Amino acid sequence: MGIPQAMDALRGKASLVRESLHKSQTITDNMVSILGSFDHRLSALETAMRPTQIRTHSIRRAHENIDKTLKSADVILGQFDLTRKAEAKILRGPHEDLESYLEAIDQLRANVRFFSSKKSFKSSDGILNHANNLLAKAISKLEDEFRQLLTNYSKPVEPDRLFECMPNSLRPSSASSSKSNSDNQNKSLETSIYTPPILIPPRVLPLLHDLAQQMVQANHQQQLFKIYRDIRAAILEQSLRKLGVERLSKDDVQKMQWEVLEAKIGNWIHYMRIAVKLLFAGEKKICDQVFDGVDSLRSPCFAEVTANSVATLLSFGEAIAKSKRSPEKLFVLLDMYEIMREVQPEIEYLFGNKACIEMREASLSLTKRLAQTAQETFGDFEEAVEKDATKTAVLDGTVHPLTSYVINYVKFLYDYQSTLKQLFQEFDASDPDAQLASVTTRIMRALQNNLDGKSKQYKDPALTQLFLMNNIHYIVRSVRRSDAKDMLGDDWVQIHRRIVQQHANQYKRVSWAKILQCLTVAGNSSGGGGDSSGLSRTMIKDRFKTFNIQFEELHQRQSQWTVPDSELRESLRLAVAEVLLPAYRSFIKRFGPAIENGKNPQKYIRYNPEDLERMLSEFFEGKTWNEQKR
Repeated sequence: MGIPQAMDALRGKASLVRESLHKSQTITDNMVSILGSFDHRLSALETAMRPTQIRTHSIRRAHENIDKTLKSADVILGQFDLTRKAEAKILRGPHEDLESYLEAIDQLRANVRFFSSKKSFKSSDGILNHANNLLAKAISKLEDEFRQLLTNYSKPVEPDRLFECMPNSLRPSSASSSKSNSDNQNKSLETSIYTPPILIPPRVLPLLHDLAQQMVQANHQQQLFKIYRDIRAAILEQSLRKLGVERLSKDDVQKMQWEVLEAKIGNWIHYMRIAVKLLFAGEKKICDQVFDGVDSLRSPCFAEVTANSVATLLSFGEAIAKSKRSPEKLFVLLDMYEIMREVQPEIEYLFGNKACIEMREASLSLTKRLAQTAQETFGDFEEAVEKDATKTAVLDGTVHPLTSYVINYVKFLYDYQSTLKQLFQEFDASDPDAQLASVTTRIMRALQNNLDGKSKQYKDPALTQLFLMNNIHYIVRSVRRSDAKDMLGDDWVQIHRRIVQQHANQYKRVSWAKILQCLTVAGNSSGGGGDSSGLSRTMIKDRFKTFNIQFEELHQRQSQWTVPDSELRESLRLAVAEVLLPAYRSFIKRFGPAIENGKNPQKYIRYNPEDLERMLSEFFEGKTWNEQKR
């Protein structure tokens, strides 16, 4: 094929392509036109449909709002129904069914909260006012119910019931107020079990608790506090009065006879134990249960309930501690100090809260004051012993009443050993054993000083020595048989035994030296005949006459004297006999024949050695003159 032909063919193809492109553009333009027409129609359709869509949406929202309103109405109607039911229960009062009554109050409170959150509800204010008024009436009835329930089940505890709650050893039938078994009592107290009495039946306590909770929720704490305090405080005071507790002032105490006061102190010790370990413990228990979960009321209520009773008990102790001191009060002061120490742990527990601080401190103060008064009484006693100026005459030289009084006093003191050691440590941290030994030594020294003074009242020096011998011997013997021996020590005992012996020797010397001179002759040792003695018959007669007169005087006088201890009495007689009888036998053997060969020998030799021995056995028997003549 030639080039021209090829060009023609190419042009033909190009023309076909142009036509095809032209047709394609036409189709495209037509399609664009058609699509544009659709778009216009759709926009018109959308515009036409919009009002219908809006109406449909509004209808749907209206349905939703109607549903919500119906539901809200149901809830409100339900609350109205609950309020009506609660009102019915409240109007019936709490007495028939307290549990339902309390549930109704809870429901009413819930309704108040509900309508308080629905302020948009037109009637909410009216409903709230009605509900709050109903609630106020309900709480008022609750107060009445709480008061009535507490009053009905609060009764004073009879003494017999309280005694049953105590350990057997401390019940009135078996308890002893004497201190003879003090240490055993103290040991038994350590394991004693006290069972607080049931002050309010256990089934009632949960009801009182629920009532109290409702009153607290209603902000009626003050009313609750007052009701509980007034009722329980009065009942506690009645229980103590039934027991025998009475309020006594310092003046009342000062006016009492000692025997009456001593009995009241013994009773007070029992009252303290019963009050703290039983009554106060019982009050604490029910107070904790009724006010469980209400810490703001629990401790203050207990403090107020017990305040007056505690004050009444402690005031008696204070009156005794502040009263005029005297030696006989020391032991009751120690008894009172003991009981305060015994109940101190319970007081710390029961009155440990801040609300009870005054009672706790008052108790500690009384304990300290009793200790101080007891210690001062010690000092008074020591001084009184040394300065005792009683004119009680002990004519026979026996143990002076002051000696037996002081020794018995010291024996009683040692029944309180553990208490005394605690008391000493209240004021001085040094060794309490050493302090007790020191106190005992000072009392003994004061007694001996006083006895030395009293011994000087005797005109007969022999009786002076006998008096001191008797009294020191009594002291030593008593110490050896008591716990004081361990405190004073063996050295003290041995020293004072030697003092007894010294007074016995002095008695022999003073009493018998002169009569023994009658039986002593210079050159006696020669043992020769009558001439070697240098004594004439007349002188020998005078010697016998003098001996007889002196011995009879001694017998008459010293048979009236007394040595109360049988061993000491026999020992002293034996000591005299060992000196007198050998000397008399020797004198008779040597000079008797000179008299026996003369006229009326019995006038001069009135006694043989056996007579003297028999008469010596009558010495120190404390016989009266009439008894001697029989």
